[in-house]
Amino acid sequence: QVQLQESGPGLVLASQTLSLTCTVSGTSITTSSYYWSWIRQPPGKGLEWMGAIDYGGGPYYSPSLKSRTSISRDTSKNQFTLQLSSVTPEDTAVYYCARDRGRDNNYGLDYWGKGTLVTVPS
Repeated sequence: QVQLQESGPGLVLASQTLSLTCTVSGTSITTSSYYWSWIRQPPGKGLEWMGAIDYGGGPYYSPSLKSRTSISRDTSKNQFTLQLSSVTPEDTAVYYCARDRGRDNNYGLDYWGKGTLVTVPS
């Protein structure tokens, strides 16, 4: 029922801004309790939570990425977005969007997109 789909360029040049969009279907991103999250996985490495935006539009960011990360939403399109500025080759990763069940449901990423590979060439 709930589906998430990442979209955006597969290649971003160093120093530029990575921009991805997550389109949500089956539920509204304004539905109470849920957070809408971005997670990434560099090649050969583990998952890294980047941040999220809650049902009211409030953002949350990983401290390690906060200075470069902006998460926003367009409720009319039922979409939320990720912008990561000043990218380097270390930002090459598969980027996922996912739903978090939120505080009232003990958290947990229950629905995920398929992921999209973004490459930053050196």
